Amino acid sequence: MNKVQFHVIKDPVHGTMQFTSVEDAWIKPFVDSSNFQRLRHIKQLGLGDFIFPGAVHTRFNHCLGCCYTASQIAHKIGLADEERQLVMIACLLHDIGHGPFSHAFEGIFYAKLIRHEDWTPYFLADYGSKDFFKQYNRLNPRYHLTEEKFRVIAEMIMHKPATKNVLADIVSSQLDADRLDYLLRDSHFCGVRYGEFDFRWMLHCMAIIETKEGERLGITHKGIGVVEHYLMARRLMTRNIYHSQKKLALESLLVQLLANLAENLECHTAYTNIRHSRLGQFLSAANGFNQAVENARDSDELKKEFIEKNYPNYKDLCDYDVFSLIKQLAEINENHLCAQIALRLQHRKMPKILRLDQVELAAVETELQDFKLKYRKDFQEWQLMLIQTPHRSYSGEDDPILVINERGEMKPISDFSFMINAISDRLEHVAFLCVDKMIAEDKRVTALIKRLLSEKYEAVTR
Repeated sequence: MNKVQFHVIKDPVHGTMQFTSVEDAWIKPFVDSSNFQRLRHIKQLGLGDFIFPGAVHTRFNHCLGCCYTASQIAHKIGLADEERQLVMIACLLHDIGHGPFSHAFEGIFYAKLIRHEDWTPYFLADYGSKDFFKQYNRLNPRYHLTEEKFRVIAEMIMHKPATKNVLADIVSSQLDADRLDYLLRDSHFCGVRYGEFDFRWMLHCMAIIETKEGERLGITHKGIGVVEHYLMARRLMTRNIYHSQKKLALESLLVQLLANLAENLECHTAYTNIRHSRLGQFLSAANGFNQAVENARDSDELKKEFIEKNYPNYKDLCDYDVFSLIKQLAEINENHLCAQIALRLQHRKMPKILRLDQVELAAVETELQDFKLKYRKDFQEWQLMLIQTPHRSYSGEDDPILVINERGEMKPISDFSFMINAISDRLEHVAFLCVDKMIAEDKRVTALIKRLLSEKYEAVTR
């Protein structure tokens, strides 16, 4: 009898990630593709490593970990080989559409109208050629990939109605392989313990649950405690890492830099070299899109047109393009907004952060806008930024995590857990003011800050 052979990937989060030779053949053609290799050069947490120096891990690391996690879930709940193949490929490719600095780059578009999910179908379409299927099927004689199977994979990634819900749940749900991997991975590389939970016990407690909509991914009653731990880990990671004030402040500065550069590329002579670069061409196109869509009644057609035209540039962009741009701008000796922000990013000149807990934000916004209008010649928009970060840790109404108890009864987990019921569908708000340190000691600014934090703006609910 032939022993099962494994392809082993050493991983700091999961330890030894073992893929059988069959599983390796399922994912290797995708891993070796240029679209997937590009993810090596896109950091998972944007500018997170400016705050947590270890957070230099990439979308490439995470996608491999997500694929491995999906394989573990599929084995545990007893999926057939072909079903396991589909969810592993879907989890491997779920982040293929990300641009430089992950979610931060989405901020360059008006109202964030274009997100990484909008680019994903175009990346997936690159795999849809007959040549790719032919080469893939030569490596996988028993598990051919067809256009129909790849359509199912794409539908799971794009959150479209699935032919089998339990497969889609592994790819995207409140208990999916994506979240199970990134919480552990981001926690590890940031050097914190907020995101830790007992992954192995979670895996042990996973089960297929029969519902009116068909089979769904859920847990047995023994897993209630670990899901409580997992959801609290997600909440703490959001508040302390993903919504870290300094991280979001720096990423907001980056967006301001890119957006302003896009507006000035054509008219500012100092940016001539940048104008003809791959990133410069993309930013110029993005500026045209933003201007067109701001007053458009129907943005969908404009989005589609922009993405189709600019995908060839976008698919080659990564963090290095932006870092190179920042370095180039920082060396320009002038007072233009882009050069000034680039200097701060290049040398990590952090803004001053003022938390606005227990204040009336509407009044703060009005006061801040009046101040900016009054002193518009003295202070620039990016030097005084109000950032709000609402977040929801668990959505029990839209897509609850399901539990099957000792009697075989199926109920949402909030029925069993006081803690989860308490946070379910609760929107938490965090707001803060970012002040450029170059103006932080200005008497007008210090007076503004004093007013914003005064009793005058205290929330009624305090």
